[in-house]
This record gives sequence, C-alpha cells and structure tokens, in this order.
Amino acid sequence: MNHRHLLACLGLAAGWCAPIRAEERNAWPLTVKQLNADGQVTSTNAVGPLFFQKQLPEGGRASGLRPFYIQRTDAMDRIVESAVLYPLFNYRGDAESYTWTVFNLINRSGLQPGASPKLRASNDEKFAVWPFYFSRQTGDPATSYRGLLPVGGTVKSFFGYDRIFWVIFPLYTEVDKNNAHTVLAPWPFLRFTSGAEQGFAFWPLFGWRDRPGEFKRRYALWPLIWNHTLYPHEDAPAGTPPTRQMGFIPFYTREQSAGFVNENFAWPFFGRTDRTALFRYHETRYFWPFLVQGRGDDRRVNRWGPFYTHSVIKGYDKTWIGWPFWRHAKWEGDNLAQTKTQFLFFLYWSIEQRSLANPNAAPAGKTHLWPLVSAWDNGAGRRQCQIPSPLEVFFPNNELVRQTWTPLFALYRFDQRSPGNVRTSLLWDGVTWEHNDAEQRAAFHLGPIFSVQRQPAERRIAVGNGLFGAKRLAGERTWRLFWLDFPPKPATVSTAATATR
Repeated sequence: MNHRHLLACLGLAAGWCAPIRAEERNAWPLTVKQLNADGQVTSTNAVGPLFFQKQLPEGGRASGLRPFYIQRTDAMDRIVESAVLYPLFNYRGDAESYTWTVFNLINRSGLQPGASPKLRASNDEKFAVWPFYFSRQTGDPATSYRGLLPVGGTVKSFFGYDRIFWVIFPLYTEVDKNNAHTVLAPWPFLRFTSGAEQGFAFWPLFGWRDRPGEFKRRYALWPLIWNHTLYPHEDAPAGTPPTRQMGFIPFYTREQSAGFVNENFAWPFFGRTDRTALFRYHETRYFWPFLVQGRGDDRRVNRWGPFYTHSVIKGYDKTWIGWPFWRHAKWEGDNLAQTKTQFLFFLYWSIEQRSLANPNAAPAGKTHLWPLVSAWDNGAGRRQCQIPSPLEVFFPNNELVRQTWTPLFALYRFDQRSPGNVRTSLLWDGVTWEHNDAEQRAAFHLGPIFSVQRQPAERRIAVGNGLFGAKRLAGERTWRLFWLDFPPKPATVSTAATATR
C-alpha cells in the first residue's frame, strides 16, 4: 500500500465523492447544480447544505436532507445505506442481507427476499433491544435462542461464552464455556462450577477454580488477594515451569514465568520487570506512572512524568512533553514512514506519511486545528481544506458523519482535485470560484446575482444568471450585450448510465 492510497481514505471529502465538474448552475440559496461535460446534472445542493443529491462514480446516487435523513443507492436504485439523524438510526443492506440499528441499542439483521439458497438455508435472523431482549432464529435449535432480561431466556456465543441461561436474573444464571458449566445463584455472589472445570466462590469473600492441566485460581477479598497457577501450553518445551500470579493489594504483587518476573511493592507505585525470554527487557518503576526507566531489545522507556516521556518500543518512537499537552510519535509500517503530532490530544492533530519505497515522493498529510480548520493533502496533487471543522478530528474514518454533519459546518471549503483544477466555496456555495487549467476554464459565482465565466468557446459576464450581461465569443474582440439569455435546462444522469461510464 502506498501513502497516497492510504491517505485517500483520510480525506475530508464527504465519502461518497461527486463526479468531476464541468459547469456550475448557481441559484443559491435555492439550488446549486454541478454539470458534467455532457451538460447533465451530477450534483445538486438546495437550501445551503440541507438538501443534496449527487451521482456516485461507481453508479447509484447519494441524497438526503441533512441532518435528518440521508441515503445511498446502488446502480439498480436499491438502498444500500441510509441514516436518520445519524447515529440515531442507521441501515445497511445489499442483495442478500440487511442490518439496522437504533443508536446501537435496538439492532436487527436478517436476509433479503432475494438471498441465495445457501443463505436462505441458514435463515439467520437477529434482533436485540439492549440490555433487555435478545433473539436469534436460524431454524436450528442448536444455534437459535431468545431471552428477556431479567425474566428468563438463553443466549449463545455471547460475551465470550458458549451459552448463558437465566431465570429471574440475578437470582439464577448458568454460563457454559469450553465444556465448563457454572451456576450463579444469585449472581454474582454464589458460583458453582463443574464439568471441565471445578470451582466454588462466595464473592467477594473467597473463590477457587481449577481446570486440570491449564490453571488453578484462588482469590480472597476480591480484588485484593489472589494466587493463580497457569500451566504451560501443551506445545511448550519440556520442563517449562508454570506461571505464578499472586498479589496482596496494596502491599505486594508478583507474576513469574519462564524468563519473566514482574513485581510491585506498595502497588502500583514501586516495581520492576525483568524479561530474558523472547526478548530482553528491564524496567524499574518509582511512583508509577510518573517515574519509569526501561531498557531492552528494541525497547527503551525514559519517563519523568508528567514533564517528559520518551519511549521506543519495537520501532514506535513516542515523546510526551508536559503531558497531556504535546505528543510526538514516529513509526514505520506498510511501506510508510509516519509522523503524528498532537497538542492536548485533539486541539492540534497532524499526521504525515512518507513512502519508504519512493523517498523522493511528496509527503501526504492531514492536519486539524480544532474546531477551526481541517486540511488534507494526499501527496499526489489532491488537497482539501474546510473551515470550521469541529467533527473530523473525532471521526476521521466515519463516512456517515462526514456525509451527514460535516457539510453543515462548511462555511469555507477548498477542493483541489489536481494541480490547476481547484474549486473554492464560501457560505455553502453562496460564493464559489474555480479554475481548470487543463480545460482552460474558470468561473466565479456570487450566488445568482453575478457570475463571470471563461471557457475556450466564450467569455461571459452575467447578472441574475442571464437576466442581462455581456459575452465575447472565441476569436472576437468586442463584447456583446444580452438579456434574458438563460442557460438551457440541464438533463439528469441515470444511475445506470453512471455505472457504465
């Protein structure tokens, strides 16, 4: 993966990108339309950023009334994504399945009528109202379940357990995991474990649990006192000692395994870590987390918190100065050298990416000065900037936030598709100016009041979108006055036509 491709996914453009523009019809604040080279409408905004519709390069269209409702359709005009006051309600679907959620608390997923016979055979339908009702129906009793909390029910493959069963929770609960069966009556105080594990607990006073060949766990006055023995995995070298974990908080804790010791005194303030297996590392802690010194293979920690911290762990180089004020990090991976700088986490946030395969290539980067501005450069000629930008730093990869909310704040927007192909807008396209050097085209629009356009075929100055003005054709020296010379009504682009382009 090269840096230009990676930073492309970090751009500021509302993820469902619009096709290339050729002409603008500006009747702000009613409508602002973008036309392609064939004179067809590819994008429409109305009432500032509220109403919008645009054709998508891969076919289909995006449309909606921000922030209340947005949707995206495919080339077959089928809704594949929609949202109502996102993240209040969100829907996603394709030809075979669908999911929808209400604030991630009420969730539903299932199959479309046109699903393949293989999927229809599974008949997997899920519905949940957190944290009260859970249902999955597959047509197979082994994988189907229903449960109403706290009344009673069963869920399977849930929260890391194979099965959870309850009646009048928390009075009676059963959990199964890895052939171990545990009864909690009532939860969480009394615990009886049988099957592949044996155990009993009277929480929080004491408890024990054993799994032969894997572990022995003991605790008292949870979470203050514990003593665990973890036996080595079956594929561990012969003679590998078990891992011992013990603690009496706040006085002393210790974990010891083959080539590893971790101790804490007056937990968690003083301690040490020594590792000789897999890699070498020694760490000493004084008044943790403020004073920490560590040295080892591919690892170095020098912390004098909160004033200064510098660590290098497996190539990840991180520095804090005056935590939490200034943070600087450098690392390499996926053929990229990356540098991130932050001030107070999000007030200033910047990342730069350079290609390790092509060091002479221009860097890509993204910068936020919250909540004033966000700027993005993919290093290949594509640049964007928006003022103000209060959300992008918190949701850098969330396309629905970018489509629903980000345009509402776009008082100023700069968009360079390539060097010499630039569009700038103020007040949600109330004032726009753009130029395309390759097409020898430029335009300025003050809403519908005044416009200046330059194209190879003519130059045009108009008031009221053609109410009156002047124009000069190519090859002519004199300007000609005109009135009532309005642009022709544009055609619309079908989604199927867009998909075949």
